[in-house]
Amino acid sequence: MTTFDERENAFEAKFAHDEEMQFKAEARCNKLLGLWAAEQLGKTGDAAQDYALSVVKADFEEPGTEDVVRKVTADLEGRVTSDTIRAKRAELLPEAKAQMLGEAGS
Repeated sequence: MTTFDERENAFEAKFAHDEEMQFKAEARCNKLLGLWAAEQLGKTGDAAQDYALSVVKADFEEPGTEDVVRKVTADLEGRVTSDTIRAKRAELLPEAKAQMLGEAGS
């Protein structure tokens, strides 16, 4: 194998790893958003965890995050706006990434 091939394989492996980590961070962020929304709905314990999982699953409906925003907006029934939910999700994404880095370092 040539040095060029080795570099190409390394770049492909890094790209795959980065994509996997981004996917996991997005899922973690959606879970955190789900837990936040569950709190707004007065859910606790297993009910809050189940609701958070439903928010994570909602992200598989279409590319992007609008499917999640629509679900949470509908579930919160006008208690908060879609813009507020988008802002909360944007706030939670760095937290989700930090949690993952903390777990990787453990």
